[in-house]
Order: sequence, then C-alpha cells, then structure tokens
Amino acid sequence: MEEIKLKIRKYALQNAVRHEKPPMADAVLKKILGGNPELRKEAKQVYALVRAEIERIESMSKEERVEELNKIAPELVEELIERDTEKREIGLPDLPLADGEKVVMRFAPNPNGAATLGSARGIIVNSEYARRYKGKFILRFDDTDPVVKRPLLEAYDWYLEDCDWLDAKPDEVVVASERMDLYYKHAVALIEKGAAYVCFCPADVFKTYKNRKVPCPDRAASIETNMENWNKMLTGVYAEKEAVLRIKTDMAAKDPALRDWVAFRILKKDHPRIGKKYEVWPNLDFESAIEDHLLGITHIIRGKDLMKSEKRQQFLYDHLGWQYPITKHWGKIKMQEFGKFSTSELRKRIEEGEYEGWDDPKLPTLKALRRRGFQPEAIRKFFISLGVSQTDIAVSMKNMYAENRKAVDAGASRYFFVHNPKEMHLLNGDSFVAKALKHPSGTDYREIRTGNTVYISGGDYAKFKIGEKIRLKYLCTVEIESLKPLRAKVIDTEPKVPVIHWAPSDSINVKVKKPDGIEEGIGEPLIVSELGNVVQFERYGFVRIDSVVGKDVVAYFTH
Repeated sequence: MEEIKLKIRKYALQNAVRHEKPPMADAVLKKILGGNPELRKEAKQVYALVRAEIERIESMSKEERVEELNKIAPELVEELIERDTEKREIGLPDLPLADGEKVVMRFAPNPNGAATLGSARGIIVNSEYARRYKGKFILRFDDTDPVVKRPLLEAYDWYLEDCDWLDAKPDEVVVASERMDLYYKHAVALIEKGAAYVCFCPADVFKTYKNRKVPCPDRAASIETNMENWNKMLTGVYAEKEAVLRIKTDMAAKDPALRDWVAFRILKKDHPRIGKKYEVWPNLDFESAIEDHLLGITHIIRGKDLMKSEKRQQFLYDHLGWQYPITKHWGKIKMQEFGKFSTSELRKRIEEGEYEGWDDPKLPTLKALRRRGFQPEAIRKFFISLGVSQTDIAVSMKNMYAENRKAVDAGASRYFFVHNPKEMHLLNGDSFVAKALKHPSGTDYREIRTGNTVYISGGDYAKFKIGEKIRLKYLCTVEIESLKPLRAKVIDTEPKVPVIHWAPSDSINVKVKKPDGIEEGIGEPLIVSELGNVVQFERYGFVRIDSVVGKDVVAYFTH
C-alpha cells in the first residue's frame, strides 16, 4: 500500500504541475488502475487515497509542487518537458533567414478549377509565414497552359474570394499569362548567352538522344540561327510540336529528366483570358522560375514530388547568375474521406454532370466546405497544426470536424429536425407549448407550439414498445398505448426515461444535402429564420441553412 501511495503522489503531482491546478480525482484514479489492473477490486480504497492526496496538493503552491515532484520523480518532470517541447514543435517551424531579410512567400495555383483542400494548405501556410515575419504574400496564377490545364475564367475570382475568406488576403496578385513579354525577354537573353536553343527533334527522337546522353544536332546551332528560329516560332511559321525552345543543361546528367528540358512550346489554342494573342507558351518550370526571381520570392514551399523542378530550374538560375530561393518540401496529404483527387478530374466530372457544381457537398473544395458551414479559422488551425514535413500523411476529416466544432458550437442555435418522420397522436390534450433552450449554455428560449399531433423519427419509432414511457424533449412525458396507429397519453414526468426530439404539427419541410446523399424530413418553423447560419439539429448534427422558400428549407450538412 505504501508503494501505491507513492504512485498516487507522483501522478497527482505530475497532473497538477502539467495543468497548473489541482488534479481531478478521476484522472489520477484512471492512471493508477490502468497501470495496476489488480487494484480494480479495491477501487474504493484507492479512490479514498487519491482524494486524500489531492487535498494535500490543493494547499501547496505551484513552486512547491514542482519542487516535490522533482525530488520524488524527476523522470516525470523530464516527461513533461519533452511533451511541452513536442507541443511547441507542432505547427510551422521557423524559416531560415538572413539578417534583415524580408520574407516574400507565394502561392501559385493553376486556376483550372476551384481551390481544394490541397490549395487551402498552400494558401494558409504561405500566408501565415508572411504574417509571422511581417513579410509579403503573393498570389500568382500560373496559367500558361491553355490546353492540358486550361484555365477557368471564374476560378481567378474564386481564388481571391477563398484567400479573403481564409484570412489570407494577398499583398499582390500576379497573372502569368499577362506577363508573357517578360518570359520572351528572358528567353532571348538565354539564347544570346548560348544557354538555350530551338530544337526540331520529334519527342521520340529527342528521347533517344537523351537516353544515350548525347546532344541532338540542333544543340550546336549558332546564336544567330537560334534567334532566327525563335522569331519564326513567335510569328507562327512553325506548327505545333514542330519546334520547342530547350534550356541547355548537362546531357550526361544522371537523371534523364534534367537533360535539356523544354522551356517553350507552340500551342495554337486560344487562352480563356488572353485569347489568341500568343502561340508560344512557357512551361511551368520556366515561367515559375522567372517569376520567383522577378517577384523576389525568398522561400518556396512545394511538394517533394517537385524536387526535380528545382533541379531543372537551378540550371536556369546558373545561366542567368541568380540566387535560388530557399526551398522547403512537404509530403502529400491525403484526406481519407476523399481519397485521391485532382482539379482536372473534378472539373471533368462536374462538366459531365456527376456533381452539381464546384460547391457540391461531396467535393473537397473550399466552395463546398464554405457552403456546408465550415469556419475559416478551423481550416487554418487544422493545416497549421500539420506543419511542414516531407512525410506523406493521411488524415481524417474528423480532425477538421473537431476544430470546426470549437468554432461553431458556441454560436449555433439548436433546433429539432426529424428524419423519416412518423406521426404520433397525443390522446389527452388539444395543444401544447414547449419552451426550448436555443443553446444549452444560454438562457434564451424558443417556443414550439403544436396541436395534439407531433412527429418523431422513424429510428426512434422502430424501438418503441406498448407501455413504454418516453420524454418528448422540453414538452412532456408520454406512455405508448398503440403502435399502429402511434398513440400515446401524456403522463406525469418520470425520471430516467429515454428523451427524444420531435417536430410539431405545423412543421416545415427540410432537405439536408450530405456528402453521401440527401435526407428529407421536417423541422420546427423557426428554422426559416436562420438563413445562411450554422445551426445544430439536435441528435443529428451541424448544418448550414442554405435556402428558404416559403416552408421549404434546404440545409447543407456540416458534420
């Protein structure tokens, strides 16, 4: 027993030091019984010892608690220190900075659809770093592919709206397709340095040269010839795939992907924003490398799958005598409920009618989450907590639900919504009034009036038995007299009977759109007053009231 008393003292003191207040008896008891299951049969006696120790600790100062714990269990103090260190490391690590350096971060999406959760991570982390260091956050649209990742005109504004919503308003907005002359200027500079050349090899032919680690014949062309061929590319002399501009690298490089990569190609399809003004377009590696330098980007955070892009771009920076930004890489993030997704694939499915639009509740887009009632601060906290690591991670939306619950719970009014409603007739009475709390922690009430008919959920109805006593929340206690039809008589309140929610006789129609389908039911009339708000349907979940037309309501399921 003396050994058990010492364990109780150690764990109680550790708990008190960690939380800076006297511990809860149940928490200490759980810890003791968890490590010593043989004591469960003596739980009452152990609980008495725990209570006595807590009373002793309550009279001690914080300093005295730390001093005693350090004396009797220094290893538990070390454990607390390690835990605090790990806690501090959760989130965004510090950036390496030169003295006096002003941080400039960028998020550079291709606007070929709405921003997804993956986009949110880039927006939030880059903007948070810029804010932390009082630097600059740039939103840059890398939209120089009018074919494979064809921009969607509406998406430019959608990204701006999403940034504002996430409290990540950019300090500057750049559109790559509107700066083509800058890229042409640098292409000419590279040609004049002998660092770029126009290649006429078909793709399969160049691949043969590349695999053999030998240059193609066009690599030896003079600067004058390359300038002439470049101008012919710009003036439309060549067809698509007939010529490309390549950056000279190292044809003997160990990685074939680094050997003389393509900087510009001919694409004769019109651009949704620019039209047919240009036919020679830079690829992403070229455009992004030039922009990062021109915009003064100091730190780049990109996926580890883009490490080869950095190596390709380094050749370009070496040719131009530039210093490459500091780069951090992070692993892929997989949301378990959505699996793999790409903006191009989502766009295709939306255009095919599989989804209602970019805000369909089934989709992992910010537009969908916003419509479902997610709060931006919850999404920010969630992604910041993931930090910046090269480890691929799989997380559940439940983690984000937990953050969002903290954000919405205090302000979400409660209402009754009944799915698959079944009519219940109350035998002794013509009308009833319930005074229901609008929020469990508040003092404001809502009145729910009903005749002698109420509606309960089909799930509750399936469990009823004749003679069973049920409490209709805030209204009355009833005893089931018959099931078909469902009839019940009002009785005096009895303690410890099941409590269920219900809907009144003048209910409204409610349709709830969920990620896994649509559920229809009825709800209390005051729901119509909550248009645009997040509320909680009791025993169901949080929803955002999306539209109200007369007595018909559409709500989007939050979680």
